[in-house]
Amino acid sequence: MATNLSIDPELLEEALKVGGFSTKKDTVNQALKEFIQRRKQQEIIELFGNFPCDEDYDYKKGRK
Repeated sequence: MATNLSIDPELLEEALKVGGFSTKKDTVNQALKEFIQRRKQQEIIELFGNFPCDEDYDYKKGRK
């Protein structure tokens, strides 16, 4: 899908250098993938402590 975007040229140039990408398209696609991944990780982190734990679970037993 072709899309016209107004992207900060300095940010894009820095992302190209830091990421080692050869094209703007590859740079933007990778940036979007990383953005999505971080947001999904944040959603999972927010779930910590919201589920009841099993008080009878013996985590040391699984180490044998």
